[in-house]
Amino acid sequence: MTLQAYQLAYARGDRQLFSDINFEIKAGEALWLKGVNGSGKTSLLRLLCGLASPASGEVRWGGFGINTLREDFYRDLIYCGHASIVKDDLAAWENVSISARLSGKQCSRNDAYDALDKVDLIDVAHLPARALSQGQRKRVALARFCIQPGPKLSILDEPFTALDQTAVDALHDSLNQHLNQGGIVVYTTHQELALQAGRLHHLELSPAIPC
Repeated sequence: MTLQAYQLAYARGDRQLFSDINFEIKAGEALWLKGVNGSGKTSLLRLLCGLASPASGEVRWGGFGINTLREDFYRDLIYCGHASIVKDDLAAWENVSISARLSGKQCSRNDAYDALDKVDLIDVAHLPARALSQGQRKRVALARFCIQPGPKLSILDEPFTALDQTAVDALHDSLNQHLNQGGIVVYTTHQELALQAGRLHHLELSPAIPC
C-alpha cells in the first residue's frame, strides 16, 4: 500500500500555503512534516485525510484517489489532530470503543480497557473524558493504536504534545511497532524524535505567501 501526494496546492484566503507537493510513502515508511507555524502543516494533514479539498492536485491511496475510495480509505486511517477529539460525556473506555468501531474494528469493553492499560490510563478508564487532563485526553485518543489489527495509515498532528516522558516513550514504541508491521505514518512534531522507519522521509514547508 502507498500514500501519494500529486501536485498538491492549497490556499487560504489570499495566502497560498503551499503548492506542487509531491511524495510517495510506502508500507513501513514514515513522513516527518516540518515547518514554522502558519506554513500549512495542519492543512496538509487535513488534505491527506480527506477533511479538506486541495486547490489542485490529488491524494492517492494504493494508486486511487481518496475521494473515490471513501469508506474503504477511512477504514485504513487513524487521524489524531492537534486537538484530541474525544466526547466529554463518554467514559474513556467508551471513547476508545466507539472510535475503533467507527473504523470498522471490533472493540469490546475489555478490549478498550486493555488499550487504555497500555497507555497507562487503566485507573481512569471509567471516568468521563471531561474529568481528564489534556495529556490524558490525548492518550485516550492515541489508545486506538493499541486496538488490533492496527491501522494501515496513521496521520498525527503533534502527537507528543502534552504527554509526559513515559507516555512519549510508549507512543514512540507503538509507532515503531506499527511501522514494523507495514503501516505508514505521517506526523508533525517539534521534538527531535525520529521514528525507526524503513525509510524516513522529510518534508519542510515554507512560510505562506500572498496569492
